[in-house]
Amino acid sequence: MRVVFMGTPDFSVPILDAIVDQGHDVAAVYSQPPRPAGRGKKERPSPVHQRADALGLLVRHPVSLKGPEEQEAFAALQADVAVVVAYGLLLPQTILDAPRLGCVNVHASDLPRWRGAAPIQRAIMAGDETTAVCLMQMEAGLDTGPVLLREEVAIASDETAGTLHDKLFVAGAAIVRAALPKLEALQPKPQPTEGVTYAQKIDKSEAKVDWTAPAAHIDAQIRGLSPFPGAWTTVNGKRLKLLVSRVATGSGTAGTVLRGLTVACGRGAVEIMQVQPEGKGPMAAEDWLRGARIAPGDLMGE
Repeated sequence: MRVVFMGTPDFSVPILDAIVDQGHDVAAVYSQPPRPAGRGKKERPSPVHQRADALGLLVRHPVSLKGPEEQEAFAALQADVAVVVAYGLLLPQTILDAPRLGCVNVHASDLPRWRGAAPIQRAIMAGDETTAVCLMQMEAGLDTGPVLLREEVAIASDETAGTLHDKLFVAGAAIVRAALPKLEALQPKPQPTEGVTYAQKIDKSEAKVDWTAPAAHIDAQIRGLSPFPGAWTTVNGKRLKLLVSRVATGSGTAGTVLRGLTVACGRGAVEIMQVQPEGKGPMAAEDWLRGARIAPGDLMGE
C-alpha cells in the first residue's frame, strides 16, 4: 500500500518500522517540527523525524495542516491510507478525506475509555487492570471513530507509565502489521456510547503527592506519572521525585516515614523503591537513603 505516516514521539517509531518492514511504500512521514532541547536549546527533530531520516524517507513537519497549500501537498501524495500515531496536530476534514481509505489512528486505550491526550497515565492512575491498543478509523471528533482492530493488554500491579508505554507500542506495531494487508476487508465497529472517559493532559499540579490520600491512590499516582513528569514530595526542603512504588503494610500520621522509605498515608502505607533527587538521575531508594538524612518518624512533604 502507499502510506503516509504521521507521528512524533518514541511510541510511534516501532509502528513506522513495522510499516517499512512489511514493504509498504511510505510516500511521506509527517512529524511535529523540531523543538529546542538540551542545555544548548538547539532544535532537535522528533524521534519519528530522526528515524524517518535514517530510513531515507521524505519528512514534512508543517506547523499546521489548515492551509490550502499544505492540504494540496498532502493530497498530491495520492496515498491509499494515512497511519496516525500520536502525531500531535488536529487533522482537518480535507486531510482525513484525502487518502483513498482515509486515515487510521493507533490509540493506546480501550476505546471509548480514555479518549484524548494521556491514556497510558490515566489508565494507571485510575487503577485500571486492563487497557488496549485500538486501530480506529479517524473522523472529526476526538477519538470517536469506529474501531477496526483491538488488542487487550493487561496492566500489572507494579506497572509504570514507562513499562506500559513499551508494552503498548509493541502491541501497536503488531496491530498495524496485521491490519494493513487486509484493511479494505476490515469491518469498522462503532464505539459504544457508554463508558466514555477522557484522558486529559497531565497537569504539573497533579504531580505533588498528598500523603493524606489512601495508599492505593498514591501508589497509582506515582506509577502513572513515572518516569515523566514524576510524582514528587519534599524532604528537608528539597524536591524528591518518586518513580517506583508499591502498597505496603503499616499505618501512622500521613507522611511519616515508618521504616526504610515506607511512608504512612491517609490510609495504609506506600513503599518507595526508586527515587530521583534534584539534579541527579534515578536511583534505588536504598542507595538514596545511605546519603539522606532521614529516619523513621521523619515527615515527608515538609
